[in-house]
Order: sequence, then structure tokens, then C-alpha cells
Amino acid sequence: MRYFKFPKWLKRFYPNAIWDFFPASTNATKATIYLTFDDGPNPKSTKWILDLLDSYNAKASFFCVGENVKKNPDLYASLIANGHVIGNHSFSHLNGAYTDTKKYIADIKKAEKFIDSKLFRPPYGKMKPKQYNKLKQMGFTTVFWSHISYDFDSKFEPEKRIETTLKRVKNGSIVVFHDSDKTFAQLKIELPLIMDVWKQKGFQFLAIPIR
Repeated sequence: MRYFKFPKWLKRFYPNAIWDFFPASTNATKATIYLTFDDGPNPKSTKWILDLLDSYNAKASFFCVGENVKKNPDLYASLIANGHVIGNHSFSHLNGAYTDTKKYIADIKKAEKFIDSKLFRPPYGKMKPKQYNKLKQMGFTTVFWSHISYDFDSKFEPEKRIETTLKRVKNGSIVVFHDSDKTFAQLKIELPLIMDVWKQKGFQFLAIPIR
């Protein structure tokens, strides 16, 4: 299995969406990686991620599922209290490519009752241009990514995931990891190793600089 990379032609359907910060165009004063975590908050993994980020003096962006926020309001509050950026990842993790636009938008609006953010990341990275344009009209900024870690996919050996992530991520990259039961065993082993290498190379870790 090969790592997926968004083709350039696809990006034309989502004007003004954020994919990366190449070249680094923010106010960051040193080489920066933008860590993002999807699907939480999660009782098993969120606190561990927060503790790890704190040990690196790192900030990240958490794209939360409304259903999980509803179940775990204290964990959601802890993300905010620790200075991380929050994003909307829908209420029930619908795949936009296979969902009627009216239903898709209603699901995101439902998530808004629990998630105070105008950043949005489409589950699976898939949404119809019509859905994107509607969300844009509603004031949302859509955030995709420049590299996804595949921490959810058992078809990749851990060494391959680590090697590929270290090879592809550079200054200005937005990187996806997952805050979930499914990925925690892999994340717990791989993320500290990866962050150690990045730290040794002089990277800092910041949240998406848009709220």
C-alpha cells in the first residue's frame, strides 16, 4: 500500500483551504511543524497526548468529533486550558463524499453546539466542493494536511511509518495523528521517537495560527 498525497489538481476545488505553510509564511521565528490530532477527545489517549506535548513545550491543533466532546466535556476543556487550538471535525464523522450536502452541513452545525471553532477538517479528508463552499459561506476555514502519519493503518510497519514521516515532513508541514483508541498503541511508541528527532533538528511545534 502506498501513502496517499493530495494531487495538485484536487486543491483547485477548495480555494483558500489550508494544506500547509510552504514556504513558512507565518510569524514563526524558527523551523516549525504543525501537529494536529483528529477524532478526540478520548479517555484513553487525550491526557497522554497532552502530557507529551507539555514535555516538549509544544502546542497543537485538535480537530474534535462533536459526539466525543459531548461524552467527554472535561477532556475538551483540558485541551483549551492547555492552550491548544480546537477545530470542528463534524459531529458523527461523516464521509462528505458519500453524504448528502444538507445532511453533512447539519451534522457540522450539530457539532458547533459543542465545539467553539470556525476551523474545520473533513473526516477522511473528503468533501464535495459544494459542501466546502457552503462551509466557507458559514465562516469556516477548512484545514487539510501535508502529511498524514497512517497511525491508524496496520498495513504499514511502524518503522515504515516513522521513516516516511521523517522523510516527508519539513518546515511548514501540517501533520495528522489521531487521538483515538484505534491508534493509541502505535502513537504511544512512535510519536515520542518522531518528536525527539524533530526536536534534535531544531523544530518547534505550534498550533494552526488561525482560530
